[in-house]
Amino acid sequence: MSVPEPLESVVSQFASAPPSLRLALLIEYAGRLPEVPSEVAADEERFERVEECQSPLFLASEVRADVVSIWFDAPLEAPITRGFASVLYHGLDGRTAQEVLAVPPAVTDRLRLVGLVSPLRLRGMGAMLQRLQRQVRVAAVESTIHD
Repeated sequence: MSVPEPLESVVSQFASAPPSLRLALLIEYAGRLPEVPSEVAADEERFERVEECQSPLFLASEVRADVVSIWFDAPLEAPITRGFASVLYHGLDGRTAQEVLAVPPAVTDRLRLVGLVSPLRLRGMGAMLQRLQRQVRVAAVESTIHD
């Protein structure tokens, strides 16, 4: 299992930041989560709620020509949830399906946020990654069926 370079770069930012700045870095990432394009948002059926998250968070992805596109929808008043989603977005959007599927679940531990955010919120981030990987796996299987 490996971590693609963009995600490794994000994780390294957190790991190297002093503990007192990690939460601020997460909030900064929350502000960098792009809005869902209107054509994607219009298709509400494609979004899956990540129930493990304390705040409402919806995830959609697609795989085209083995490139993964990711969209997260989370309220502005949920900066921790948005921050986690943004970390995954900036680290994995545009990567290959194989790269996304190879990310180990423990990558979220490497952000070194234990003690700064609740265990429930950390579990939510892990759930985001798991749901994303499941969606990518399903899309990969469907694309081999249609090829």
